[in-house]
Amino acid sequence: MTFHRTRNHWCWIGWYGLGQLVAPALAKRGVAVKALVRPNTDSSRTEKLRNAGVMITPIDLGAVPALTKELTGAICAVSTLQGLRDIHPFRLFLDFTKTKVGSNCNLDLRREFHTKLTKSGIAWTSILKGGFMDLMVGDSPMINHKGRKVAYIGSTTQLLDFTTMVDTAAYTAAVAAAPNPTPNFLRIASATVNIEDIAQAQTTVEGVKYKPNWIGTVGSMEFMIQKAWQQTVQSLGTNQSCSMG
Repeated sequence: MTFHRTRNHWCWIGWYGLGQLVAPALAKRGVAVKALVRPNTDSSRTEKLRNAGVMITPIDLGAVPALTKELTGAICAVSTLQGLRDIHPFRLFLDFTKTKVGSNCNLDLRREFHTKLTKSGIAWTSILKGGFMDLMVGDSPMINHKGRKVAYIGSTTQLLDFTTMVDTAAYTAAVAAAPNPTPNFLRIASATVNIEDIAQAQTTVEGVKYKPNWIGTVGSMEFMIQKAWQQTVQSLGTNQSCSMG
């Protein structure tokens, strides 16, 4: 999606839930918004955006000339996309800068992306917000409601950053609309907790005891990630290299 404001201030927002939260957050700050959506996108999916005053523009995101035309004159682009091969000045994800090179191919791609971005001469800011707090509700991979366990690796004292989608959207809009340049990296969190905190909170909410459930070491998780990556690229018939090329 593309967001622009008066005085030729443009912002490009990714699609789906977070993008639809960032759009109205920008509108509240007086930013006029133009959303680039894929051709044949059902109008029901853009209804909320139109009601918020957003201009909807269908476009093939793989058509470089058309995309370039739409972004000509932009002074700000915001992406909430989670993919790695899309290149935009704003990113939202966990703090890959504190991870070990080679331990996670997905994070290595992000590291490489930022190296290329730095060399591009584009002024950029990445918002590192940890995991979405939604991970702890519903059918969460972290919380086993049937077994009343909270899964973790390593230590129960390891601090974890979580941010709600609403807080992420509000913060992103504030940064995008800022009149002055922002740092390359901004780190935010709605809450910083450990596994014991999560288990205790779940116990308090449901009135039944939840316990931490150790599922392995950090090293074993690194091995599982590497195996999962290999299986994925093999099933797709692609190169197993972590390089963006």
